Amino acid sequence: MPDLAPGSITDVSGIAVGHAEDREALTGCSVIMAGKGATASGVVRGLAPGSRETALLRPGTLVKQVHAVLLTGGSAFGLAAADGVMRYLEEQGIGYDAGDARIPIVPAAVLYDLSIGRSDVRPDAAMGYRACQNATRDETRQGNVGAGMGASVGKLFGMGRACKAGLGTASLRVGQLVVGAIFAVNAFGDVVSPQDGQIIAGTRDTKSNNTFSDSSQALASPLVRTAMRLRNTVIGVIACNARLDVAQCRNLASAAHDGLARVVRPAHTVFDGDTVFALATGSVSSHPALVSDLGAQVTSLAIVNAVRASEPVGGLPTAGSLQTS
Repeated sequence: MPDLAPGSITDVSGIAVGHAEDREALTGCSVIMAGKGATASGVVRGLAPGSRETALLRPGTLVKQVHAVLLTGGSAFGLAAADGVMRYLEEQGIGYDAGDARIPIVPAAVLYDLSIGRSDVRPDAAMGYRACQNATRDETRQGNVGAGMGASVGKLFGMGRACKAGLGTASLRVGQLVVGAIFAVNAFGDVVSPQDGQIIAGTRDTKSNNTFSDSSQALASPLVRTAMRLRNTVIGVIACNARLDVAQCRNLASAAHDGLARVVRPAHTVFDGDTVFALATGSVSSHPALVSDLGAQVTSLAIVNAVRASEPVGGLPTAGSLQTS
C-alpha cells in the first residue's frame, strides 16, 4: 500500500461511515451517518449530476439538518439505496419531526459504474440498509470499497485506457477543530499530485503502459469527441466539528470543490456530476475561513488517497500497478 494522507472523516465527532458492495458486480454504496442530525448544505458543480434532496440544502429552506448522506454507484438506479437508509433511520427513531412521522433527511449522489463489472446489478434499498448496519466510527477502509468499488478515472478515450480509482478519506486538525472528507472518485479527467501537478492516474498513453495522456491537452483533439460519455463524477462529503449555519456549510462545500479542482484535471465538466455535501456537527467554535481552507486541503488529500488506495480490478490497472510494471 502506498503512503496515504492520514485520518478519516470519522475523526469528526458524531460522524460514522458504513459501506456495502457487490464485489462480483463491482458496485456499492457508502453512507455517512450524522447521528441525530448535522447542519448541512451542498454544491453541485458538475453538469451531469444524479442526486437526491439537493434542493433542500439551499440556505433559506425549512430543514436545516440532515441525518445521513449516501454516496452510491449504479448511476440513477443507485438512488434507490437511499430508501434503505431512510428505512434504517426511521427504525432508529431518527428524522425530521413532521408531526405524523419522523422523516429522515438523506441527500444522495450517484456515480456511473455500469461500464465495469455488471451493468444489471446496482445498489438498491437492501444494500443501503446494509451499509447503515455496517456504519461505525472505526471505518477507515479506502480504495475498492463502498461507492468506490466500480470507480475509475481517465476516460477521455473510453474504458480501454482508463485507470481504476476508488474511495478515499482523510482528515486535518488545527487545535480542537477537525475537518474530514470522504470522496468516491470516478472522474472524466486525470488525478494529479497536489505537490507537483504530475498525473498520478488517468488516461493511459497508447505508446507506453505506464505513462499518461494529459486529458486537458487532449480535449482539443477531434479524436476524443466520439469517446466522450456521461459516465463520470466525483462525489463526496466534507464534515467538520465546527458550529456553522447552512450558508457557511454551503461555503464549505464550495471550498471543497476548489480542492477537487486542484487534483482533478479537468474538473466540473459537462461529462461529470461533481457533487459535494458539507456537514457541521457543531461542537467547536472556529472561524469559517479556516474551516473552508482546511476543507479544500482535505478534499485534495482524500481524492488522491482514493486513487492510491485502489486495487486493479475489472481489467483496469491502478496508479500503483502502473508504477511497478
